Amino acid sequence: MRKPPSHDLQAPQQLPVTLAPCTDELLSSWVARHAVFYGVPALTMLRHCLPETPSLRATDLNLNDNQILRLAHILCVDEATIRRTTFTEIVRSSRCLIATDAIQSCSTCYPAKTEPKAILRSQLLGWRITCALCGNLLQSPTGPNCASTFGHYSATALIGERLLHDEASRKARTWVSPARIAQLLLMRRVKNPTFGNYEPWRYRVLGALIPDLDDVVDRQSLPMSSCPILPLYLRPALLAGIAMVERSGPEMLEMLCGQMRGENKVRFSSAINEIMRATSRSTASSQLQLI
Repeated sequence: MRKPPSHDLQAPQQLPVTLAPCTDELLSSWVARHAVFYGVPALTMLRHCLPETPSLRATDLNLNDNQILRLAHILCVDEATIRRTTFTEIVRSSRCLIATDAIQSCSTCYPAKTEPKAILRSQLLGWRITCALCGNLLQSPTGPNCASTFGHYSATALIGERLLHDEASRKARTWVSPARIAQLLLMRRVKNPTFGNYEPWRYRVLGALIPDLDDVVDRQSLPMSSCPILPLYLRPALLAGIAMVERSGPEMLEMLCGQMRGENKVRFSSAINEIMRATSRSTASSQLQLI
């Protein structure tokens, strides 16, 4: 006979008082609010629930079914509620676009009245320029917002946002991973002709598609291509670039390769070949399903 769940899971009993999660709240934020209520550090509260978990960040990104079941039991909710507070079901290719801290907010949906303030999942999503709940433009805590610099690319940027969202949440993509395109577009390119005040860090592949970019970037706003999260005021340019490449097909990537030199060109060319091999395998698989 199967043991009662509490014996199987070896989890602490349900908390005597639990706080309801805010809409779209991040699991670590929800745990931290419980910690404040009980007067203990957030990591202590987390390890009361999941002793083996190394950090709050780890619970946001990776929970197995057993851990989800244990948390649901302790926090007096169903498993679906726990899943909705995490990034566990976000595909691996999109994890590079999840920030470590809140980088944006929505003036309509952000629950400013909670104390301590809740952090929403959408505040960490580096592919969004609009709120996932209401559709309004997101706001940056510091600096210009996305409507201020690249507003004329807004329609194309929204297509790029949708492509990235579909890949992250539904594992849906066309001929290429939009997250992979984002990484390629932030690789360095060589601008011709070069002048005396040439600054190599400023010129990225994306600038070949969005010429406005080169004149507005600074060192702090351009991350490494392995973590392609741009500030909100630059993000529409990246999203628009992703949409342009996706719409134009592999030929666009070949053209952009001509903007590269040296080791970067080799890396870019190798990435294109890898993408094309993956595309060929996917196409062959789709054709086999039709036979």
